[in-house]
Amino acid sequence: MTKVNYLAGCALGGLIALFVLAGPAAAQIIIPGTAPSSITPPPPPPSAPPPVITVPVVPKLADPPPLTHERIQPAPDLPKAQLRRGRSFGDRIQDCLNDSTAAQLNSADRAAYSRACAQQ
Repeated sequence: MTKVNYLAGCALGGLIALFVLAGPAAAQIIIPGTAPSSITPPPPPPSAPPPVITVPVVPKLADPPPLTHERIQPAPDLPKAQLRRGRSFGDRIQDCLNDSTAAQLNSADRAAYSRACAQQ
């Protein structure tokens, strides 16, 4: 074996050893009796007890007063058109259209009802 082949073999072996030891698992190799420098000791325990945490009391809404017949006001006996007096014509038309839609009238009956209702 020549001297050049011997040196090439040693260099190749050294590179293989370098890759094996310098790989990601190289950090896991721990020599017994030495402590790794990347691990820090735990912090000392606190000298004072932790503060007491209290939950604030949630305020409660007052119960509404009971519904009695003295508090109920009867509906006025006026027609809808008289109840809505003072509103604009557009507002009255819109309310009458809503009423006719709620009554499930078709489009022709809805238009006739809304015109008659708004004129009252």
